[in-house]
Amino acid sequence: MLTKMKQMLRNEKGFTLVELLAVIVILGIIVTIAVPAIGNIISDAEGDAEDAQEELILDAARLADVQGDFESGTTTVGDLVTDDYLEDRIEDEDGDGTKEFDKSKVIYKDGATYTFTNPTK
Repeated sequence: MLTKMKQMLRNEKGFTLVELLAVIVILGIIVTIAVPAIGNIISDAEGDAEDAQEELILDAARLADVQGDFESGTTTVGDLVTDDYLEDRIEDEDGDGTKEFDKSKVIYKDGATYTFTNPTK
């Protein structure tokens, strides 16, 4: 009976409480570092997507200008979609009503229209 007890004590399987706590602390440190980093990556990606969207609008407006569809110096994204310069409407994600570009301005109106004003016309 005594030898059986000694064998059971020697046959240690599993983890101690200290080992489990150490793993929990290490995981907590990793999460503390990773969550803000992932948040920054997502934020940067959203900014890059918005920049690409703005560049797409500008390129479509410039193309319309070069092809002579820019009569008054102002066009809308709706016009660019109608004239097949853009495939889809653009939404104002930050809700402030405007988007600033280099030397030009795009104004969001009535929930569906951007107006691109060409500063050279």
